[in-house]
Amino acid sequence: MIDVLVVGAGPTGTMLAGELRLHGVQVRVLERDTEPTPVVRSLGLHVRSIEVMDQRGLLERFLEHGRRYPAGGFFAGIDKPAPVELDTAHAYVLGIPQPVTDRLLTERALELGAEVERGRELVGLDQDDHGVTAELADGTRLRARHLVGCDGGRSTVRRLLGVPFPGEPSGTDTLIGEMRVGAEPETVAAVVAEVRETQKRFGAGPLGDGYYRVGVPAADVAGDRSAPPTLEEFRRQLEAWAGTDFGVHSPRWLSRFGDATRLAERYRTGRVLLAGDAAHIHPPVGGQGLNLGVQDAFNLGWKLAAEVNGWAPEGLLDSYHAERHPVAADVLNNTRAQMELLSTAPGPRAVRRLLAELVQFEDVSRHLTEKVTALNIRYDFGAGHELLGRRMRDVPLRQGRLYELTRTGRGLLLDGTGRLSVSGWSDRVDHVVDAGAKLEVPAMLLRPDGHVAWVGEDQQDLFDRLPRWFGAATG
Repeated sequence: MIDVLVVGAGPTGTMLAGELRLHGVQVRVLERDTEPTPVVRSLGLHVRSIEVMDQRGLLERFLEHGRRYPAGGFFAGIDKPAPVELDTAHAYVLGIPQPVTDRLLTERALELGAEVERGRELVGLDQDDHGVTAELADGTRLRARHLVGCDGGRSTVRRLLGVPFPGEPSGTDTLIGEMRVGAEPETVAAVVAEVRETQKRFGAGPLGDGYYRVGVPAADVAGDRSAPPTLEEFRRQLEAWAGTDFGVHSPRWLSRFGDATRLAERYRTGRVLLAGDAAHIHPPVGGQGLNLGVQDAFNLGWKLAAEVNGWAPEGLLDSYHAERHPVAADVLNNTRAQMELLSTAPGPRAVRRLLAELVQFEDVSRHLTEKVTALNIRYDFGAGHELLGRRMRDVPLRQGRLYELTRTGRGLLLDGTGRLSVSGWSDRVDHVVDAGAKLEVPAMLLRPDGHVAWVGEDQQDLFDRLPRWFGAATG
């Protein structure tokens, strides 16, 4: 029996596979497509995802292939400077195409011992008290202790589970693609700047070697939204919005996306869970989709591993839904708002002008930036210190950096007192004695995902808190 089957080898699935392998969990990833997609649906990583990569020692790989941009000016495309002194050591957005992110996360999962199988389509599943049976299109039946659907917005896993997916259907399409452009670069830039004065969903940016990434609003929602658009569709829509088709030709890939907004009613059904787009879909404004899925996997991985390895306290796996469902709901809410602000109608344009005035205030700019970059997330751990439930930023310590101590995916007690102990949990929690002047607290307990689970200096209080996240003491 396999420990965990992951359905879908996108960034959510491969991130999850790597997280599970950190804890010795046997993982097999099943992907329907025989080859990785060249479609660039995501253009980069936001601050919290960059922190996640740093926490797991992956950031240098990503920096080699990406470009840093200021962490601001992306809420509905309102071009304003980033707020100063964000609560992070990584106050930038990392521009990196999704196929590169996919490749890097797949490589990491494989290095850690995960199995990734392509051309393997799930068509049925059944579960009982002991495991899940997955049926594949070729007739193969696989048995696993748990299964996680990371198979996108049209998730087969979600459909087979019968999990309701309420929300709004797509009301508009946007065509995107990479293609060569016959017009002079100066002409393209001038026309794009003019059109974007009123239509922010329009754009054409150079990629090098004569290729451009082109985005243009479509007239209607396609009947079959899984079918890619044609080059002729691009030409018609470019003519309609810009008065020219720029002489586009030789496409590398063409795709479309809509503005459907849906959220699964539950992320867990027995031994089967949902993550990433299988659990939530929303318009791509603000570039939050891939990031939301990667962060789902980061939250789920250590909890599911604890369940498989037999030490998970009661309710730990259910806390995945309790913590991540509200986060997705907030993303859906802010993307709905951003889509309204992109409208060319007089009312939304007036609201956009007003918001453009408001974001000049530092507090407003910070609030919106932290919302989109996921720096504002605070899980509900109950009453206590203001850090409780928040992720801890990277800080310098006597023994290096905080994030360098989180690479193993274990819990971490940062002890500035030198008097505390994790006796009974040392197989799950590292104990580092470090004065850590920049912590500004005597000691703190971090979960494997870097969120603060306890702050204080009383040993008994710490012993009372450890079982909630790390199970019963041993030895």
